[in-house]
Amino acid sequence: MSQASQTQPLSTSAMLRRFLPYYRKYRKTLAFDLCCAALTTVCELVLPLIVRGITEQASAPGGLAAVSVWSIVRIGLIYMALRCVDAAANYYMQDIGHVMGSKLETDMRSDLFHHVQQLSFSYFSSTKIGQIMSRITSDLFEVTEFCHHCPEEFLIAGIKIIVSFVVLIGMNVPLTLMMFAMIPMMVFAGFHFRHKFRAAFKERNKQVGEINAQVEDSLLGIRVVKSFANEEMEEEKFAQGNHLFLELKARSYKYMAQFGTVTRIFDGLMYIVIVIAGALFMRAGQLTVPEFTAYLLYANMLLAAIRRIVEFIEQFQRGMTGIERFLEVMDAPAEIQDRPGAKPLTGVKGEIVFDHVSFRYEPGEPKVIDNLNMTIRPGQSVALVGPSGAGKTTLCNLIPRFYEVTEGAIRIDGQDVRDLQQASLRQAIGMVQQDVYLFAGTVLDNILYGKPGASEEEAVAAAKLAGAHEFISALPQGYHTYVGERGVRLSGGQKQRISIARVFLKNPPILLLDEATSALDNESEHLVQQSLEKLAKGRTVFTIAHRLTTIKNADMIWVLTEQGVAETGTHAELMRKGGLYADMYKMYALNTEDEPAR
Repeated sequence: MSQASQTQPLSTSAMLRRFLPYYRKYRKTLAFDLCCAALTTVCELVLPLIVRGITEQASAPGGLAAVSVWSIVRIGLIYMALRCVDAAANYYMQDIGHVMGSKLETDMRSDLFHHVQQLSFSYFSSTKIGQIMSRITSDLFEVTEFCHHCPEEFLIAGIKIIVSFVVLIGMNVPLTLMMFAMIPMMVFAGFHFRHKFRAAFKERNKQVGEINAQVEDSLLGIRVVKSFANEEMEEEKFAQGNHLFLELKARSYKYMAQFGTVTRIFDGLMYIVIVIAGALFMRAGQLTVPEFTAYLLYANMLLAAIRRIVEFIEQFQRGMTGIERFLEVMDAPAEIQDRPGAKPLTGVKGEIVFDHVSFRYEPGEPKVIDNLNMTIRPGQSVALVGPSGAGKTTLCNLIPRFYEVTEGAIRIDGQDVRDLQQASLRQAIGMVQQDVYLFAGTVLDNILYGKPGASEEEAVAAAKLAGAHEFISALPQGYHTYVGERGVRLSGGQKQRISIARVFLKNPPILLLDEATSALDNESEHLVQQSLEKLAKGRTVFTIAHRLTTIKNADMIWVLTEQGVAETGTHAELMRKGGLYADMYKMYALNTEDEPAR
């Protein structure tokens, strides 16, 4: 289960308290937007009063003949002026108000992406990338309409309800009370569906994330899919997820239909009350025809406002679902953070000390590394060998603090890595991994990733050191050739040498090589190995080796097993010892038809 899903559900009030500070930057825009909303409401409220006034004059002795043409024209001009104000205010709400909502969404997305960048490897190992993408993109789309319309809708409805009540109570108290007695029942019906809406929208948004994850998995592995001719199986998997999304969406529409039916019933009841009770009051002489006409107009306006609020509950719940899923990620702890007073790592010599280091991924799980004590001198080359699961990669990931040690300490030049600023620590470390990741862009873009702001000349120099300049120059656009997503247009050896050029450009004093040649053919391995030997000169180097012939010249070899460090020494020393390393090397040499060194 992902960390995001482990967080406790937040109440609506708690989520709103967390969300409201995003308005702070746009409080002037929001205030003017609400003023415009109030102006449009006033324009609507004036019309029934105008109709009532004209009707009263027409019903008076003398009828319309007593009403001057100028007074009618004046009323028309005043109302047209009000409609112009209404149009201008509505334009502002539709344009600037919506842009404000988009800016809020953009701010939230920026904060979310920034927070995701701070999360540790453990979060990404337990959370699907498709789910994270869904929260960063589609979930926040719902927030735009919510944060723009929510204040407007509640203000407009509030003004209409209060003004209508004040005006109508002055005409007829009993009829007004009967009319307004229906409102709490309509609001209660809306809140009855609130939790159903929230649950349905959350499940629907979660399924969107699952579909994103499934599509991403299938498309990134499209070569494997096609090589096994499993297109039909992938389509079936996608169809299952797609059908589940349809079911969840159908459930939300069912709730919406039930909700809409209930509100329409209340609409009808309110109209029946007004018409029947109003007619009885007119018959009893307690309500005039102009007042009854105004009642009908205000009732129509009031019902429209209440209907909008009740229907807005659906949009409100969609927005709250987006905020909830946003906060779930924002509340995921950034487990590895700079300590107060953390210092930058400067003048690195490259001494690394493992002082009683132990590590486990989760509390209660077995230790992957247990009580490791080792010292690596500046400029020393150390190779890590051993069976899978012995903790070789984990050990390298502890040095740049991708994970935090469970016990003990790792020190660089005598400084605990936990007391150092992460950025400066990782800037001092270069990594070349087996699974090379190239970003969508050009060859030059990917090399410059090692040192943002470097010149093209520096990138070319780094590529030459990595032995990559020749093949890059032969590409259609040279260094400006687009490499495709994840570098699909390049061979494994070419991608590896570009990644080495990236590290050459970075020029770190400490180097971590994680089985950098294990996936390459012999020719590519030879070329890459030459590049790595150049890169390693004068640096402290950790090499995780799969091909044991590549580490014969290492200053020190550590043989790791699940029980810890089984042997240490140079290649010659370990071969003379005739222990675990010698057995591994002889087996490797036999399998590769190489003659083991004596």
